[in-house]
Amino acid sequence: MKELIEILDAIDRFAAAREPMALATIVGVRGSTYRRQGARLLLTRSQQMVGNISGGCLEGDVMVVADEVMTSGQARLVTYDLTADDDVVWGLGLGCNGAVDIFVEPVDPSAEIFTLYRKAIADERALAAVTVLSGAAPGAGRRLAVWADGARIGTLGDATMDDRAARAGTAAIQEGASRIFSLPGSAGAVQAFVEVLRPPIRLVVCGAGHDAVPVVQLAAQMGWRVVVVDSRERFLTRDRFPGARQFIKADPTSAPDRVPMDDRTYVVIMTHNYLHDRDLLRGFLRTGAGYLGMLGPRIRTEKILDELRRDGVTMSDRDRGRIFGPLGLDIGGETPEEIALAIVGEIQAVESGRRGGFLRERKGPIHDGSGIAEARKHENA
Repeated sequence: MKELIEILDAIDRFAAAREPMALATIVGVRGSTYRRQGARLLLTRSQQMVGNISGGCLEGDVMVVADEVMTSGQARLVTYDLTADDDVVWGLGLGCNGAVDIFVEPVDPSAEIFTLYRKAIADERALAAVTVLSGAAPGAGRRLAVWADGARIGTLGDATMDDRAARAGTAAIQEGASRIFSLPGSAGAVQAFVEVLRPPIRLVVCGAGHDAVPVVQLAAQMGWRVVVVDSRERFLTRDRFPGARQFIKADPTSAPDRVPMDDRTYVVIMTHNYLHDRDLLRGFLRTGAGYLGMLGPRIRTEKILDELRRDGVTMSDRDRGRIFGPLGLDIGGETPEEIALAIVGEIQAVESGRRGGFLRERKGPIHDGSGIAEARKHENA
């Protein structure tokens, strides 16, 4: 989301300077790739770039395609297959050994999709955008957008196609996954990309001590929505936590009821006060937060849980599964900055459904993804 905000700001800036632009978006990946679906790169006629799609491997060639797109006004879908294990690939200095499908389209700064992106960001709402990539009419670049409540914006020019696209968008929001798929229509099937925009992680940091400072700083750099909660108003300042989106002054018993909550809210409890941490955990167990991180040794967390059980608090297997205590990845962190890295890393792993281990021990590609080839296989199955 942070990258998208930067690109939207850049579109406004370049539009004011009357600079022609093209937008390159990764829509499919296979194998090991630097970025995955939804990564964007904004390119201008003067060869300025905002965003990132490959860490430098493909940007030069994509600029050539972007020049052609800006001249013709026609979107293009290009595939870079870097899976060949030979000197031709590695000799080019390409840093990945996978295949990437990239959709390059001319940018109209007044296009409705950019307004929808800005609204989704401002309102913290989930949005799915279905973009035609290739195939029969209606033509590459046409879009239909769907909000989480099912409301549609735009049309692909085919009622049957619109219905199927809307269902695909709604399903993608629920799954939280962007992908290429085949979209049947009255004039034939097209390849389409459904992209999900969801609000960034909301990180609730309970405790405004000195070790919370790097946690908030790092989470803010990730583009997360950070809320700092503490009963001490003097610690809840913008000078202390410049990256925080919101400050909540509340005692531990009332804080859980005052914190904004959605399905992407993660809670870190780090007050360093045993009674405060116990009361905060008791309260947040009643919420829908999927992650409850407890700072401190395992025996401390288990003691708190034992007390809560004796007090009549019932905990299901799901409740126990969302408690992470001690929180953080096992990276040997000791300083506040190292511990912050472990905490933020664990939350990112949980959000991504990963275990947080060494990538060299992972079997298969780094990124789970799909592309044009897989979509066509399903179409022909």
